[in-house]
Amino acid sequence: MKKLGLVFSLLAFVLVFQANAQTETKGAIMTFKEKSVDFGDITQGDKVSHTFELTNTGDTPLIISNVAATCGCTVPSWPKEPIAPGASAKIQVSFNSAGKMGKQNSIVRIYSNGSEPIEKVSLISNVLPKTN
Repeated sequence: MKKLGLVFSLLAFVLVFQANAQTETKGAIMTFKEKSVDFGDITQGDKVSHTFELTNTGDTPLIISNVAATCGCTVPSWPKEPIAPGASAKIQVSFNSAGKMGKQNSIVRIYSNGSEPIEKVSLISNVLPKTN
């Protein structure tokens, strides 16, 4: 009889634990359509840009606090208002190849309250010299 009581107690504990685990929130989750775009060969002085689309697949509003590029040649623009669960937003990133040569990988860091507090997206290109 004691064993039966122990089994029922253990089963009740497992069920309560599972119920608590299922009701926990996931928080804000930033999910991107793509995290990198390759422009291939571009000519020195060309400006290229891309719009990265993201969706908040979490269950709380996503707040992007800052977006920072690795150099002044890359300029990001992002939404300042919270992104509701299930909603989408866009981050515009522009790269100016003036003064650059060869393979370029411009990384942009996105700081948020998401489950991953720092996400990265990048613009890739190969800058060729100008032809006169």
